[in-house]
Amino acid sequence: MLVLASGSRTRAAMLERAGLTALLDRPAVDEDEVKAAGRAENVTAEIVAEALAELKAQRITRRHPGALVVGADQMLECEGRWFDKPTDRAGARDQLLALRGRTHRLISCAVVVRDGQRMWHRIDSARLTMRSFSDAFLDDYLDRAGDEVLQSVGAYQLEGLGAQLFHRVEGDFFTILGLPLLPLLGFLRVHGVGRE
Repeated sequence: MLVLASGSRTRAAMLERAGLTALLDRPAVDEDEVKAAGRAENVTAEIVAEALAELKAQRITRRHPGALVVGADQMLECEGRWFDKPTDRAGARDQLLALRGRTHRLISCAVVVRDGQRMWHRIDSARLTMRSFSDAFLDDYLDRAGDEVLQSVGAYQLEGLGAQLFHRVEGDFFTILGLPLLPLLGFLRVHGVGRE
């Protein structure tokens, strides 16, 4: 059995489109607390993403004995600043203004746990450069994208209208969506999930 320790529709859809059926079980994790601890300890965004992914998987593994549990997380870092999912349109606008004309990194991590034992993990990152769009374009984008901008850490969805925000994208598309999918699929095939 495969369990995705997440409430992310995007991650669930990636697995489903790749032909895998995963039970979704959203963990109760205080991400703000983990991030605050990471800032206090002056650790990298990669370390925080990995800590969150493992914590999510470990919280869920107790409820699914014998199952492979995938925990995942994504961090957005721009010039040393970490960004979170915006909570409203004003927050999304502020965030996009802060990223406008700059290059940021998306760091995605997946951790697989079975019965409390960490079996595998992968961290990957991508670099994205936003173009210097106008304020009028930004407001039109937010009007057209609607509440979807609140579903991603960057306030954009590259697979849709958010592509219009960018000048350059370097990195794996699945990593940008929030999961190092190809390495994960390789691990799962070796452990009997998916086709060899």
